[in-house]
Amino acid sequence: MNASEIVRLVDFVKMGGLVPVIVQDAKNCAILMLAYMNAEALEETLRTRQLCYYSRSRKKLWRKGEESGHTQELVELRLDCDGDALLALVRQKGAACHEGYRTCFFRTFTEDGIRVIGERLFDPNKIYKKQPKQ
Repeated sequence: MNASEIVRLVDFVKMGGLVPVIVQDAKNCAILMLAYMNAEALEETLRTRQLCYYSRSRKKLWRKGEESGHTQELVELRLDCDGDALLALVRQKGAACHEGYRTCFFRTFTEDGIRVIGERLFDPNKIYKKQPKQ
């Protein structure tokens, strides 16, 4: 299938133009992050094999790793049964999380509150010039 045929199978209309994308490490199956794609981001991802998303806050496309160098190479793309969500299996270079962790899911809830369970791979202040969330 070509990129246009794949894009037509995704129900962007039902989802208001954006579909969620669960991003999973193709090697160890770890869930790395959740992001959103519009049709243009999906086409770019399929064309380049590098993950491209739509930033809801900046209202524009963003290519994973464009600032950090921590890119995601597409291995496989799956569509859910309703046609309104994607699963991207990727080769992750470096950290997936903008907070510097391998995965965005680096915190867990405990009886005492939230506990960090991941190891920070880079300092986001040095790349993004902002303060990380704790």
